[in-house]
Amino acid sequence: MNSIIEGALQRKLAADQAEEAEAAKPDLLLLVHRIPYPPNKGDKIRSYNLLKHLATKYRVHLATFVDDADDWQHVPAVEALCASSHFVKLDPLKGKLRSVKALATGKSLSLEYYRDAGMKRWVARTMRQQGIARVMTFCSVMAQYADDFPAARRVIDFCDVDSDKWRQYAEKKKWPMSWVYRHEAKSLLDYERKVANEFDASLFVSGPEAELFRTLAPESRSKIGHFSNGVDTEYFSPLRAYDNPYAAGEQALVFTGAMDYWPNIDAVKWFAEHVLPRVRAAVPGARFYIVGSRPAPEVQALAGEGIVVTGTVPDVRPYLAHCVAAVAPLRIARGIQNKVLEAMAMARPVVASPQAYEGIDAVNGRELVVVDAPADYAERVIELLRTPHPSMGQAARASVERRYSWTAHLSPIEARFEC
Repeated sequence: MNSIIEGALQRKLAADQAEEAEAAKPDLLLLVHRIPYPPNKGDKIRSYNLLKHLATKYRVHLATFVDDADDWQHVPAVEALCASSHFVKLDPLKGKLRSVKALATGKSLSLEYYRDAGMKRWVARTMRQQGIARVMTFCSVMAQYADDFPAARRVIDFCDVDSDKWRQYAEKKKWPMSWVYRHEAKSLLDYERKVANEFDASLFVSGPEAELFRTLAPESRSKIGHFSNGVDTEYFSPLRAYDNPYAAGEQALVFTGAMDYWPNIDAVKWFAEHVLPRVRAAVPGARFYIVGSRPAPEVQALAGEGIVVTGTVPDVRPYLAHCVAAVAPLRIARGIQNKVLEAMAMARPVVASPQAYEGIDAVNGRELVVVDAPADYAERVIELLRTPHPSMGQAARASVERRYSWTAHLSPIEARFEC
């Protein structure tokens, strides 16, 4: 009986100590444009790991939008990491109407799309009631909710130079959309420069991305830095057993990503039109799998002989584990491509475009393959289909283990709040 009482007292003491330690943490406001869970796409992988890390150091007060009805089920998982939280349904129709008005008045479409009076009130109330002196903003569109608190220590994770992505869009589209995208590139860059000048630190996903922004915002050069993405190498492990999703005799090439995202749509269309016919002429058993959620109609239209469009899958790892190679033929890209790192972590050869390779710390020719022209791209894919290169996959896995630890990349962030 005494041992039972003693055990209960020890558990109570441990719980009290944990509660005291939590209460002793400083408060921090975190602003994220999309609910940071589940970590199943690029920005959500980064924001989730950022939230998880900050929660070990601070009492996090989170304000975020929910843009997918399926994500409301994940609210409890996010709330568990936060001292308080506020979730706002993002209404696409209202957001687009605000963007149209912005276009007429010369404002940024992106900022207006994410403008919400209720979130602004919640942020102001939470800052005042909690006495918050630290604000972490994820993505440029959320900085508007930190504008009214210049006394706080404010750090923004821009992730990518979003304005430059709109510039790339403008170069690829015809009028009138090219004009709309040029407008957004300029107006958003103006706001990005304003934020970088006023905030205490601006961070990006890679060294090249940070250097690009230094050229665009030279007045803030001294406050611009970066922290790279990481990979959960225990989750993305080639040592686990995965059921084979491919038919017997198929030699699968796989592309993973959200398939309602235009750079991904553009990439798979380019590969299907310019590379795959050359590959299948040489290797008839080759089949291109497009694996990702919400495939746009133009992606669905690619499905047919030689191409499979899966739509949402419960787990991308089996598709990576059993493919011959992963392809990342992006023509428009910013920052670091998680799809490349995840395939490398799964010890698969990756054939990437220069745009998808930018920001990846890996050796071309040994840890992945980087090619550009359609004929060259097809040649390297054919080579992998005919002669597997397990050593490249092994080198890729070792590279990710060595260079892409989330803990190592995130640990310096709190120093930005203490300077």
